Amino acid sequence: MGVTNEDLLQMARDVMKNAYCPYSKFPVGAALLTDDDAVILGVNCENASYGGTICAERTALTSALAQGYRKFKAIAIAAELDEPCPPCGICRQFLAEFGDYKVISGSSINKEILCTSTLSILPQAFTPAMLEKHTVDSHES
Repeated sequence: MGVTNEDLLQMARDVMKNAYCPYSKFPVGAALLTDDDAVILGVNCENASYGGTICAERTALTSALAQGYRKFKAIAIAAELDEPCPPCGICRQFLAEFGDYKVISGSSINKEILCTSTLSILPQAFTPAMLEKHTVDSHES
């Protein structure tokens, strides 16, 4: 039996304690499930220069990339809210770069879970396929 949505979400909740968020005091954890069932964790990391802040979803994904992973089944995101915490806009674009896979958002306060997918939370996503099409089209002219 593989990793369940609940397992992945619990891992995201557990890793929240490692978030570095001295400014917002808003810890977020993420657990990214690869195609071969490895789980890569991430936390948000804030910076005094706010533009240097990176979200938990992107730390998990960049860590996975550094380890050689490129295909994913799911990502779970948890925050200290009483409702599921969806990815921010830049994270939605970042996640969509690697295809359409499950997005599991949850709360650390209650057990409410929202399951969706990367492309459903970013309608009309700009994806690598658009660049590939542009390259093909421009060479045909």
